[in-house]
Amino acid sequence: MPAPPPTAMEIARLHAGELAEPHALLGAHPGVVDRLAGITIRAWHPDATRAECVLPNGSAVDMPMQARGLFGIFLPGETLPFRYRLRLHFHGGGTWEHDDPYRFLPTLGDVDVHLFNEGTHRRLWEKFGAHHREVDGVPGVAFAVWAPNARRVSVVGPFNNWDGRVYPMRRLGASGVWELFVPELGPGTLYKYELLTREGTPRLKTDPFAQMMEQAPATASIVVPEGRYTWGDDGWLKARAARDPVHEPMSIYEVHLGSWARVPEDGCRPLSYREIAPKLAEHVKKLGFTHVEFLPVGEHPFYGSWGYQVTGFFAPTSRYGTPDEFRYLVDTLHQAGIGVILDWVPAHFPKDDYALRRFDGTALYEHEDPRLGEHPDWGTLIFNYGRLEVRNYLLANALFWLDEFHIDGLRVDAVASMLYLDYSRSPGQWLRNRYGGRENLDAIDFLRAVNHAVRTEHPGCMTIAEESTAWPGVTKPVGEGGLGFTFKWNMGWMHDTLKYFSVDPVYRSYHQDQLTFAMMYEYSERFIMPLSHDEVVHLKGSLLQKMPGDPWQKFANLRLLLAYQFTRPGKKLLFMGTELAPGGEWNHDQSLDWHLLGDPMRQSFYRFMEALGALYRDNALFWRRDADWTGFKWIDVGDRQNSVVSYIRCDGPAHAVIVLNLTPVPRERYRIGVPGTHAYRLALSSDDARFGGSGYGQRDRLEVQAVPFHGHEHSVELTLPPLGALVLLPEDAPPAAPTTDDAEPALAVRTEGEAGQEAGGPAHG
Repeated sequence: MPAPPPTAMEIARLHAGELAEPHALLGAHPGVVDRLAGITIRAWHPDATRAECVLPNGSAVDMPMQARGLFGIFLPGETLPFRYRLRLHFHGGGTWEHDDPYRFLPTLGDVDVHLFNEGTHRRLWEKFGAHHREVDGVPGVAFAVWAPNARRVSVVGPFNNWDGRVYPMRRLGASGVWELFVPELGPGTLYKYELLTREGTPRLKTDPFAQMMEQAPATASIVVPEGRYTWGDDGWLKARAARDPVHEPMSIYEVHLGSWARVPEDGCRPLSYREIAPKLAEHVKKLGFTHVEFLPVGEHPFYGSWGYQVTGFFAPTSRYGTPDEFRYLVDTLHQAGIGVILDWVPAHFPKDDYALRRFDGTALYEHEDPRLGEHPDWGTLIFNYGRLEVRNYLLANALFWLDEFHIDGLRVDAVASMLYLDYSRSPGQWLRNRYGGRENLDAIDFLRAVNHAVRTEHPGCMTIAEESTAWPGVTKPVGEGGLGFTFKWNMGWMHDTLKYFSVDPVYRSYHQDQLTFAMMYEYSERFIMPLSHDEVVHLKGSLLQKMPGDPWQKFANLRLLLAYQFTRPGKKLLFMGTELAPGGEWNHDQSLDWHLLGDPMRQSFYRFMEALGALYRDNALFWRRDADWTGFKWIDVGDRQNSVVSYIRCDGPAHAVIVLNLTPVPRERYRIGVPGTHAYRLALSSDDARFGGSGYGQRDRLEVQAVPFHGHEHSVELTLPPLGALVLLPEDAPPAAPTTDDAEPALAVRTEGEAGQEAGGPAHG
């Protein structure tokens, strides 16, 4: 029996691709025809010439055409729910039999939509995007997307020939959310959304919640399998929940995945997530690092952005493998006792038109006004933190990485650009807040919300601010008026220290404040001291290149710099490759220069890095009281003439004495006051011959004399080596774990000459 005819308006809107409520017309609906109760079923495909309804018993009945591409039938006596399939016929004899997407109820609940609209849904990624699931016994993919200003949204892909007329989605009331369950799709399906703007212009967009994406220049989203990875890091997670990172050792190895190591016999491609996992874990563990920090891994089309221009906020880049293979990388590091920090970029997004920019034809994720919505430095767009759904999108994204990938911490990029409305803007190029100030109040509230959510949802995890201004209370608790970060990068220390070490030692006596000034504000925040990727690019030179003097002095200065970094307060961060002491700066298009470890001087430097890492990790006095002023005391900060500084690190009665000679001139019979009353042993000398130093005047044991000095009742007399750091521990202090002193470094990666011996073995790119 023919179905009741739709209205002319419904047919016109369907053909025009403007039907926002397709389920009201299509699919199965109860009704009465000629006093007979039953159900009306309508099917739609703009290119179909004939349609049949396949009944539960396998028989098929013709569906009369009601308009071009629209077919309908009335089945008297039937009731809902009613399982049927559609068989569509096309010119040329082709047929397509499938379950009807329009016979299913919404896969998104009212509570989920409500929480999203009020900005409080903490597991948004489980509801939005594309999810392979079974509905009413039928496998398929549930799609959901937010596009409040679109006139129509369709899901498109190879399954419907990328035709936006075929699968228009259902708008869920006034929420701005669109939903559709498409049966018989599965993992690996490519898809996008076609949106019709208010002006009637179609826009083809990737899914903001896509968990995998194609590689540029292709831009489709990809449905991923869910819940298949079996984690092996339960012990790590349980221990992490009870930890307090502020009072634990933290030395971070910063990594750009695409250039850590490459495979020369395979087009010099980067290692995959799975290939790099065991090599990276072994390497960082040997050097004593406690954490790895990855530059952003969210999908990004422009490789040269290093990941900081994100188009797929929920998608680990497919350059190196699948999401489960990224899980394998994190899992491997955790099982090796290494924490994982991820660079996270909520400050801006690129203008690639297939992604978030003007997503539904309006400034949805960004601000309409360029004085608020465009970033002048990077040519990117700024998120509208005042919009609840946008805040929820980003907050859920932060929790997504911690939950789905077991990430231990987020380093939040470019926080300063978020805090200030006038960041990098001239007068007239920015708008004041409602109180007339320059603070971005919406961004401040957003950052506090993220930090609170991370702490409550994932105890033991951390957030780290890359923030370069004097904004107060970055690491102060939210309840006390702070932003609530766990740590802040100490950019001032980094810039001052590198500037000091670049000065010829002859002139360092005039610049000693650059080295010591950071202690004036050390306890205003909880700091991480970075020597990051930003300092070895854009013609800044490598760390070794920055050091003055001949080659021997350059290496001595670099060892001295690192000894200073690892023995002063604050957590530590080094960019990958520092352990190789490269002569040139980092190139993201090449592998690290692993072949340098064939050079005896680099082998010696590598041994120094091992010893320094072990000294730091194994002695709590270097990290337990980083954020407590009782953990550091100057011995002498005023010897400018000799460019020598000395200080004490302590943890209760346990302490270490550190002396830095910042010139190439040895100092004989140099006396310093010490708190100890017996003897000290030499725990580390950066000038040790094993590390490529001179070994000048090295003594492994030093007697304490009852000679008052520097405010102490006792003192020791030292021979200070040239450009050397001495670390002294009381003789009765337990020794640090042994290191490989004389052997060549046991490399976690292969050098260039060995690369061909093992698939995936990295070498100089």
